[in-house]
Amino acid sequence: MAQRLHLVFGGELVDPSKTVFSDVDKIHIVGMFPDYASAHLAWKAEAQRTVDNAHMRYFIAHIHRLRDEEISSSNTEELGA
Repeated sequence: MAQRLHLVFGGELVDPSKTVFSDVDKIHIVGMFPDYASAHLAWKAEAQRTVDNAHMRYFIAHIHRLRDEEISSSNTEELGA
């Protein structure tokens, strides 16, 4: 069975209606999680901690979707070729 990794990260956005970070060097990496449920708990904790800052947003990235081990060449590998 494939491992389903999830990355939780966030930071301050230039505009709350868009997803452009104001400073990518200040992106907060919360961590990598082995399942969506634990990633969601971490995301929720960070989102609630920063609720007073309308420009602060946290996201869950589905890392397992970047690479499909069953396909000989994933889209990610093709970009680097």
